[in-house]
Amino acid sequence: MSAQNTFHPTVYLGTGGYSDTDMLGTLYPLGTKKTDFLSEYAKHYGAVEINSSFYAPLGQKAYEGMLRKSEAKIKFAIKLHQDFSHTLKATPEHAEAFIEAIQPLIEADCLAPLLIQFPHGFDRTHEHRLYLAKLADWFHDYPLAVEFRHASWHIAQVEHSFQKFGLIWCSVDYPQVKGLPNSRLLFTQSTVQHNTAKRIGYLRMHGNNLNWWDAMSASERHDYRYTPQEMQNWAQAIANQRQHFDELYVFFQNSTNAHAYYNIAMLREALQALQFQVL
Repeated sequence: MSAQNTFHPTVYLGTGGYSDTDMLGTLYPLGTKKTDFLSEYAKHYGAVEINSSFYAPLGQKAYEGMLRKSEAKIKFAIKLHQDFSHTLKATPEHAEAFIEAIQPLIEADCLAPLLIQFPHGFDRTHEHRLYLAKLADWFHDYPLAVEFRHASWHIAQVEHSFQKFGLIWCSVDYPQVKGLPNSRLLFTQSTVQHNTAKRIGYLRMHGNNLNWWDAMSASERHDYRYTPQEMQNWAQAIANQRQHFDELYVFFQNSTNAHAYYNIAMLREALQALQFQVL
């Protein structure tokens, strides 16, 4: 690993999805058609987290369209369908179909990590641990980031297992309310243990809306704009662990009221001042 990689890792910034009309007038010029959102998005950010794949499986044509509109200039993180994470009805055949669908992204070298986000009810039981092991095996050839919302997973033993199997711990900035894990930044990939050329980190920014549990929608839940000082603090936290990663993907979920647009600009400036390459 070169000294340049060690001291100047790359940070990809983006949002959870690209279709929020709240971004009109900021990221998207007023009058931009929704069919042109991704083309405009790709002019500004280096990666995007696709969440629509959670609700309905997407086919190859959908991903080919994304590549075409983005001119293959950005990386796509793809959220696994809810059958993998919530209903737990997924099978090896489902995994094969998913991998087949994303082949256009793989061939274009535009695939960021896959993301699986387990719900609060997915606690660390023996049955769930066995299921996670199966799922990790289905996707063992691809970078897989795992987000746990149940605190029982947030222990050193799980962290060590992730390091052993080359899984990416999905770090999350949650609101500091009862029932959610503490926010933290954790890197679990190593080149030695996973024979990978790049150690990848993943961070999701949910904001600090204390109305999380009472919110009527995801949009309302993410109605929070970070302050410049909060973004500075996160930039410093990232810098403090720069020796542990080569690439970090940071996705802001707070596109409501265009909060993400302003927060990405804040974090970009703070990271660039700390000598990071920011895309």
